[in-house]
Amino acid sequence: MRQYGERLREKGIVQSMSRKANCIDNCVMETFFGTMKREMFYGHEGEFRTFEQLKAAIAEYIDYYNNRRIKGKAKWMPPAKYREASMRAF
Repeated sequence: MRQYGERLREKGIVQSMSRKANCIDNCVMETFFGTMKREMFYGHEGEFRTFEQLKAAIAEYIDYYNNRRIKGKAKWMPPAKYREASMRAF
């Protein structure tokens, strides 16, 4: 939307968008945001009384997701450990 893009530029925000009809660029982040909302936000909305509380909860979730959350697709390792193990394979 042109007006949305103009408003972002006015505020000095760089818009991150893939090319038209090419969602591959944003697929990984869209999946992460969906997982984060499902696991830490939906059903808990009333617990966040301030933006700072929500911001802290998001930071805590990102740490959990990267360092402690086990994923079957990652050979039952947290993402950080899986990335580390796959780098050693080369």
